[in-house]
Amino acid sequence: MRKTKEVLRLRYELGLGQRAIARACSISQGAVHNYLKKATAAGIHWPLPEGWDEQRIEEALFGDRRPVEQRPRVLPDFPDLREQLQRHPHLTLQLAWEEYRQVHPEGYGYSRFCELYGRWRRKQAVVLRQEHKPGEKGFVDWAGATIPVHDPVSGEIWQASLFVMVLGASSYTYAEATRDQQLTAWLSAHMHAFEYFGGVPRLLVPDNPRTGVSRACRYDPDLNPTYQEMAMHYGVGVVPARPYRPRDKAKVEVGVQVVERWIIAALRHQKFFRLEEVNRAIRELLERLNQRPFRKREGSRAILFASLERSALRSLPAERFDMSQWSQPGPGVGGSASHTDHRGDLSQGTTCGFASPRSWTRSGAHRERAPTEEPSSASRVDAFAHGALGRTDRTEHRAALCEDLGREAAS
Repeated sequence: MRKTKEVLRLRYELGLGQRAIARACSISQGAVHNYLKKATAAGIHWPLPEGWDEQRIEEALFGDRRPVEQRPRVLPDFPDLREQLQRHPHLTLQLAWEEYRQVHPEGYGYSRFCELYGRWRRKQAVVLRQEHKPGEKGFVDWAGATIPVHDPVSGEIWQASLFVMVLGASSYTYAEATRDQQLTAWLSAHMHAFEYFGGVPRLLVPDNPRTGVSRACRYDPDLNPTYQEMAMHYGVGVVPARPYRPRDKAKVEVGVQVVERWIIAALRHQKFFRLEEVNRAIRELLERLNQRPFRKREGSRAILFASLERSALRSLPAERFDMSQWSQPGPGVGGSASHTDHRGDLSQGTTCGFASPRSWTRSGAHRERAPTEEPSSASRVDAFAHGALGRTDRTEHRAALCEDLGREAAS
């Protein structure tokens, strides 16, 4: 309620100025000037006639102002809008607003539309929500819990590790039990997950295990060479999570928790003797998990995957990745060591050295150097390390050594 009556009293009865009246009534000087101007125009003087209250003074000065009835505007369907933005990466808020105004011509303007959508997004969670585009990311990790497996011969119990991969947009989950957490199991589980999904995401976000990341770093981590080679074969990028930042891979953290609750806990009464039995039981429960409806939204992981993410995945290559590992050899002949990485077959568990008289191929097979062949670069390196070459010959020797290395790499 305006303080019109008090303003008139202070002005005409006490003779105060406009600034003093503004300070006494805690209003602006402009409001005081406006009240006095309207009172003069309306012919109102002090003292007021009997029975004049604030409401009567308001009507005399400002007229009978009835509130204008405003028709309520229809709010946009923000959950549906967010789902469409995730499904169609080229959809913009401008186009969504134009479609909204076609259905509701009296609806909100574009700026208000964007403001309301931003407010709705901020209320969805206290922490920052990661927006995952379909087919963009796959999060991988090892579960902390294990599954006991009994050896049918010795009766010993060994613990099977559990590999988990979760797709970002649909939360579609894959889980597999492995013998251990070594490189062979790590790569095999990735390939089985890609085949289970029927495609490959654009990026993989692993934790920092030694099988995947050779050197963890916040800005420039070093990937395991074999893991990087597998990623190149499938055309996928690897972006490891930052050390000690579990929210970078929150999807798989939640996925691991769900797998432990709905798969590992459900298998607690069963006794397994082979790894194949464990994975067969996991696959049955995994189908139920992906078909299980969400609690806070409609649909399930399988429905979102079929409608949202399956078509966005990249196709699988024609051939599977040939698993082999890179390793650094030990000291060669005469104590010389090579600083070049070499590969050996994972299934054979072999590694090859640069200074060895045998040269190893990718499959692990080797070939003997015939006696009539020219001395290899290994013998040249050994001679160079022992000082058998003179100082004047070393420049020519370096050139010949480079030629030998290029010839052997090409063969």
